[in-house]
Amino acid sequence: MIVCDKKEGLFTLHTRNTTYQMKADSYRVLLHAYYGARIGGGDLSYLVRYTDRGFSPNPSEVGHNRDYSLDTLPQEYSTCGVGDFRIPSIDLELEDGSRIADLRYTGFEVKKGKYSLEGLPAFFGDEEQAETLVLFLEDTAAQVGVELYYGVFEQCDLITRAARITNRGGHPVRLRRATSLCLDFQRADLDLITFDGGHVIERCPTRTPLRQGVQSVGSVRGTSSHQHNPFVVLCDHDANEDYGLCYGAAMVYSGNFEAAVERSQFESSRLVMGINPYHFCWPLNPGESFTTPEAALVCSTCGLARMTHQFHRAIREHLIRDPYHGARRPVLINNWEATEFHFDADMLVSIAKEAASLGAELFVMDDGWFTNRDSDLSGLGDWVVDQNKLPGGLEALVPRINDLGLRFGMWIEPEMVSEDSQLYRDHPDWALRAPGRAQTRGRSQLVLDFSRKEVRDHIYQVLKEVLSSANVTYIKWDMNRSLSDVWSAGLPANRQGEVFHRYMLGVYELLERFRRDYPDLLIEGCSGGGGRFDTGMLYYTPQIWCSDNTDAIDRLRIQYGTSFCYPASTMGAHVSAVPNGQTGRCVSMETRGIVAMSGTFGYEMDLNETTPEEKEIIVRQIEKYKAYYDLIQRGDYYRLTDPFEDGPYTAWAHVSEDRREALVSLVTGTMHAAPPFRVLRIKGLDPSFCYRVNDGEEVYPGDVLMQAGYPLPMLKDDYQPFQLHLKAE
Repeated sequence: MIVCDKKEGLFTLHTRNTTYQMKADSYRVLLHAYYGARIGGGDLSYLVRYTDRGFSPNPSEVGHNRDYSLDTLPQEYSTCGVGDFRIPSIDLELEDGSRIADLRYTGFEVKKGKYSLEGLPAFFGDEEQAETLVLFLEDTAAQVGVELYYGVFEQCDLITRAARITNRGGHPVRLRRATSLCLDFQRADLDLITFDGGHVIERCPTRTPLRQGVQSVGSVRGTSSHQHNPFVVLCDHDANEDYGLCYGAAMVYSGNFEAAVERSQFESSRLVMGINPYHFCWPLNPGESFTTPEAALVCSTCGLARMTHQFHRAIREHLIRDPYHGARRPVLINNWEATEFHFDADMLVSIAKEAASLGAELFVMDDGWFTNRDSDLSGLGDWVVDQNKLPGGLEALVPRINDLGLRFGMWIEPEMVSEDSQLYRDHPDWALRAPGRAQTRGRSQLVLDFSRKEVRDHIYQVLKEVLSSANVTYIKWDMNRSLSDVWSAGLPANRQGEVFHRYMLGVYELLERFRRDYPDLLIEGCSGGGGRFDTGMLYYTPQIWCSDNTDAIDRLRIQYGTSFCYPASTMGAHVSAVPNGQTGRCVSMETRGIVAMSGTFGYEMDLNETTPEEKEIIVRQIEKYKAYYDLIQRGDYYRLTDPFEDGPYTAWAHVSEDRREALVSLVTGTMHAAPPFRVLRIKGLDPSFCYRVNDGEEVYPGDVLMQAGYPLPMLKDDYQPFQLHLKAE
């Protein structure tokens, strides 16, 4: 709910459990007043304090009043060059060379429904689900206007932010920084949680108290990256899963980003999120505008679990456009770990036949299906089926797969090109490469310049011919290197600062074309696993390969960190062969299945090589996953333990929204002699319900299971699985 007091310049955003307020003061500076637990109303700008601070300058219009300084005030969209020395939200370079932005409030507009952003992913909601507030700011000297967009989703406790910057003057200006979100706090006793790591070790939580100065994470790799995820949390020092004030902020963007927090000398703090200013410069000619990507905020007054649940609901209901909306996505089998590049049609059909007999529903043909592709040294860009491997092309192969009762999917990597390809020989300038310099390779491949329409059009046309040749219902969209040598032959020298962002806009544009022309196509995102796992990609690809690391024990940590923002329905998770290719670890089929079942479920192995006992386990796993699909994919997710603490076990739970059903999963750690008896306290149940355990004789009240706990059996081996299915009587 949006409440506006035009006379007082006061704007209040209410969600079900939170309130967000800002006010334009007497100098038309838009101040941030409050964000926290929901309150009834009133003007909270009394919380803003004024005093004379040394070396904090004062705007001209306040005269000799030294109590008023932008350097000390909590602002809604921070300025630059006019006395606020903290992180700016905007950096304008004017024609005269000055770098000043002095923004003042001029008006507002309220609309039913959620705003949209042309060419960019964004949360969506109709008139019954969301409202939009637009606040208008202007720098009269620079003749630059800024529109601040706020989307309010009352039931999800979600507030989204974006900005649109317009040159209203007669001279060009250049944007050096344009952030999506600025959030000022009049306190600094907070912890910052970021989600960091690298390839095959993605999204490990890192928690540190704010120190004076700037702490930041970000990416300059052209993707949101394996190293730092575009999601951060600010919270009370003592906040945990069940207690404390927590603010979660996510960038709805998949390219270079920065999330920075500054703790000031006066014990205030400021969070800004947006496009990373590295190699970013966007010229605005008179009349032109630039729209920032969206950022999303959730505030929880009841700990990290509540924040997680609100993000999960908002992502599932207001961001993901799933072709299987309301229906179950298929269980898949992928051939990569079974064959890598070396396969033919009969080999694929053999794997598919075994998979179909065990209950799988989708066969995915991975890398190696196109011409000149027997290794990762060649072929990318030449998207033509290899007739030697697949005689008759997809037109011959796919009906054989469909006749087994399986749908058919395939791997593609549209953004890349091999030097040993006809595409590169014909169009070497279509790859990102600075003139006069040798190219930098990644995975022996170069990056196509997706900022150029002709490149995107060509890739779309050749892939459209492939997809239209057969009944293809799924594609895995991969991206296996970071961007370097970022220079485009399609732009002049003074516009090369646009390339990183235009590249990402091009990726979004091509994904949207595939969604438009193939509305029933399920697209799974991938970038060497989790290198582009963000809410921006989820707008186009409702699931993303969580990590190239399929080791079940490592996945406990990866999926734990991912869960703080992203729901189980987004996490690509498969059972793979052992010894695991990343770690060499051998873990039971049961354990691998329980871990993979907490994401989008599938297998990556040659099922012809499994034992009869393993085949029986696979059949049971698939049946269980189908039976519990809605509970896992749409239930509330509870982290019952922290796998980074190396405790005796890792445990988590999926609980239905009505609290009548729960699936509790557990995997032991390294076992030791003479283990103690263990009790697992479960979360999220209704204390007034009684729950039957695994359809057996045991029945426990919900409050007992949550407070006293469930007595665990004596699990004696390393990495053993255990599950409880709880159903209210």
